[in-house]
Amino acid sequence: MNRFFTVLKTELKLSFRGMDMIIFALCIPAVAAVILGAVYGNRAAAPGAEYSFLEQSFGALSTIAVCAGGVMGLPLLISDYRQKRILKRYKVTPASPAFLLAVWVAIYAVYSLLSLALVFGILSLFFGCRFRGSFGIFLITYILVMLSMFSIGLMVGGVAPDMKTASVTASVLYFPMLIFSGATLPYEVMPPALQKAADYLPLTQGIKLLKASSLGFPMESVWMPIAAMLTVMIICGGIAVRFFKWE
Repeated sequence: MNRFFTVLKTELKLSFRGMDMIIFALCIPAVAAVILGAVYGNRAAAPGAEYSFLEQSFGALSTIAVCAGGVMGLPLLISDYRQKRILKRYKVTPASPAFLLAVWVAIYAVYSLLSLALVFGILSLFFGCRFRGSFGIFLITYILVMLSMFSIGLMVGGVAPDMKTASVTASVLYFPMLIFSGATLPYEVMPPALQKAADYLPLTQGIKLLKASSLGFPMESVWMPIAAMLTVMIICGGIAVRFFKWE
């Protein structure tokens, strides 16, 4: 355990120096929350709805950092370490692929949780957004969505032969999910055809879970999204560990 926290501390320092996740995981979600708050204020999500558009959008905004870190950040970090032969040096240590992947997941989890707190703080303090569901259920759901998205990034970074391949693959996965899953463009304002296409994206299912838990909707109707998140996490995480490339 001491070894884990030692490596985690070192990797966190390197991450802070890079500033990429500070910008994409903290600044961009905060800016998006301010823009949506300024545009919609306390406007109801729909005629007669008891919750506001911002309260409905909170779950989606909270996934921007998850998507940035898991689908884009992790593949680039791992492939960069491989290209610089840092992984080759790790290979001669007792560190296993599972150990290293766990460290990197912990780092991006820190960013995601900080982003979650920052977005909710902005929406609640400045725009009167309230949390209507169970925070405990929401947090469990958030962790499930986070691990599912991170597993995709671990898979891409773990098996990509070079940084160029990892970058292209991550971009192909990242931008459609960021735009069409509901994380930035609200799912409710999409045309029906686009909604049907977006439903095939795993992050769309994750956002549906987060909306249901944050607004206090009945959870009986979310078994399909839960199954989708667990399936992605198990398959992608298993591939990342099993076929991890050191060099």
